Amino acid sequence: MTVIEMGRFPGRLRSLFPGILSAVTVALAARFLSEHYGAPVMLMALLLGMAFAFLAEPQAPAAEGIEFAAKKLLRFGVALLGLGITVQQIASAGLVVVGITLAGVGLTIGLGVVLARATGRSLPFGLLTGGAVAICGASAALAISSVLPKDDPNHERDTVFTVIAVTALSTIAMIIYPMIGTALGLSDHAMGVFFGATIHDVAQVVGAGYSVSDEAGATATFVKLLRVALLVPVVVVISLCFASHPGAQSGGKLPIPLFVLGFAALVLIGSTRIIPPEIVAFLLELSRWLLIVAISALGMKTSLGKLAEVGPRAIAVVCALTAVLAAFALTMIITLQV
Repeated sequence: MTVIEMGRFPGRLRSLFPGILSAVTVALAARFLSEHYGAPVMLMALLLGMAFAFLAEPQAPAAEGIEFAAKKLLRFGVALLGLGITVQQIASAGLVVVGITLAGVGLTIGLGVVLARATGRSLPFGLLTGGAVAICGASAALAISSVLPKDDPNHERDTVFTVIAVTALSTIAMIIYPMIGTALGLSDHAMGVFFGATIHDVAQVVGAGYSVSDEAGATATFVKLLRVALLVPVVVVISLCFASHPGAQSGGKLPIPLFVLGFAALVLIGSTRIIPPEIVAFLLELSRWLLIVAISALGMKTSLGKLAEVGPRAIAVVCALTAVLAAFALTMIITLQV
């Protein structure tokens, strides 16, 4: 950092502080509501953020900080998620479980593109919804959104819609999928694979798994982490596909986003186990907080009126993707006797 840049830093910090403080305040309120009333924290952060949309108006004092939280803090939070996955976990999963996970992710993203085009939506919308359903819900939606072209006027609206939709469906799945597994006579291990391969958000995967048994909970969490690990190659491929798009980042930058490289690096570092478990736990909790703050800021940048423009076809796309992924996973689990 040069002397001139150091001199500018306090001024930059002062301009960012109101917006970051606003997003953090909304995130704290969302966490309180989640802990006391059982509501999904990501959904609460979005809805509360939208109630304070006036803070993100272009000339508002908080606008710059809210923009910073929605983009920079988001990417840092996603990168830290890499500490929750190790190479050893991925290697020990077994070829059948890895195959079901890979096939489910590929099928869902591909179907997302097909359904988006069939319903008159854009390619980025198909990748956004398909990736969010296929990988890890809100976190994947935010990561994929950050590498899609920004020249689409509906970019932020579609991102917020996707986060709300996958969070709501994930909560419904947490309640219904254990009933489906029991009705089909699945073993605890098979139910864990089913939950981990299909439910969108990590918290709901854990909730569904441990509501059945410790074995189902541990298996579900493990399989879910396999899906999260696929966030890196998916984001890399999407960023490369749109590297030459007019709405992509300007030239001179890495075609692969820095936060994706950070995610991959932290997976490798975490796999060496050189970082004490206490620090890893702290950084993963920090990652979750950063994502909640980023979603709060994203909510502030979105109005309910604009969100209503998404339409029923978009809702049908996300519901269809969720249903197809669940049906595929169940078919593979039963056929292959997982």
